[in-house]
Amino acid sequence: MLLRNLKDCDHECGTDEAGRGCIAGPVTAAAVILPKHFENEFLRDSKKLTHQKRLLLKKIIENDCASYGITHIFMETIDEINILNSSILAMHKSIEKLSPEPEHIIVDGNRFKPFKNIAYECIVKGDDKYLSIAAASILAKTYRDEYMESIHEEYPMYNWKKNKGYPTKEHREAIRKYGITKYHRKSFKLLPEQLELEL
Repeated sequence: MLLRNLKDCDHECGTDEAGRGCIAGPVTAAAVILPKHFENEFLRDSKKLTHQKRLLLKKIIENDCASYGITHIFMETIDEINILNSSILAMHKSIEKLSPEPEHIIVDGNRFKPFKNIAYECIVKGDDKYLSIAAASILAKTYRDEYMESIHEEYPMYNWKKNKGYPTKEHREAIRKYGITKYHRKSFKLLPEQLELEL
């Protein structure tokens, strides 16, 4: 069973992101404040859940949480400020959307930047230890998946509906064949080998 909170306070928020390792699409973060006595035995790291379970838990989280915020940071910004800064920016913007403002922030992973003057703690594998981070991981993942499914219709040859922008073999083969789109992260290594000039 995951722990609800790290600190004994009424409004602790968990935050997490999805899509850092993708080569197309946004990086998406969520921040969630759960009520004091929230419990759910199925809530855990989104990567350990099926698509259907995530969708079911998304509804429960949105209905039962005290507050939540979601933010996409798009490709142009990722290319400009890098993926780590974009992930943290997405978390900050998601926390900004919370009401009431959190008293404490717990972050999945080991990197974060101060948000206002609110105390925070980074927790490696936090989405498998704390309910609020797990809830944020589920919202970030489901909202990002929805976005990738919507742009799949525009460029079906990359099969984003299935790979969600991750660098699968199929995705990279499509880049070789069709080139890149406005949704690809141009600062990322899109193909495993560099093109070489024959001299």
